[in-house]
Amino acid sequence: MTPQRITLITLGVDNLARARAFYEGWGWLVASAQEGVVFFQMLGAALALFGRADLAADQGRPGAMLGTGAMTLAQNFATRAEVDAAFAGALAAGAVALKAPQEVFWGGYSGYFADPDGHVWELAMNPFWPLADDGSLTLPDAG
Repeated sequence: MTPQRITLITLGVDNLARARAFYEGWGWLVASAQEGVVFFQMLGAALALFGRADLAADQGRPGAMLGTGAMTLAQNFATRAEVDAAFAGALAAGAVALKAPQEVFWGGYSGYFADPDGHVWELAMNPFWPLADDGSLTLPDAG
């Protein structure tokens, strides 16, 4: 089994119902939910929403101030129009625009938003990274 993998990404949130409503409003489908946690199935992994204080306690750091914005979650798309549509959908669901999608110095097209808890997402079209039909990414050989 490769060590280069992530099977679950957990986002600490201040209000679980609000966070769930945002992701559902953006078009995500809940795979399962139980007291204090909501799971969304992704392509080959899952995304969880978990109360921020409960997450700190679960990590063995009760009372820790868990922050946001020091990392970016990203979705890549095949076209600029898909980036624009996903960005508009996120804003309609309650995201805050950080940088509207635009041409970027590396030759692609991308924009950033923050979800209601401040988690930053990048939506991008990278002409150098072709996507599979299912939207998955395998980096091209740099060889």
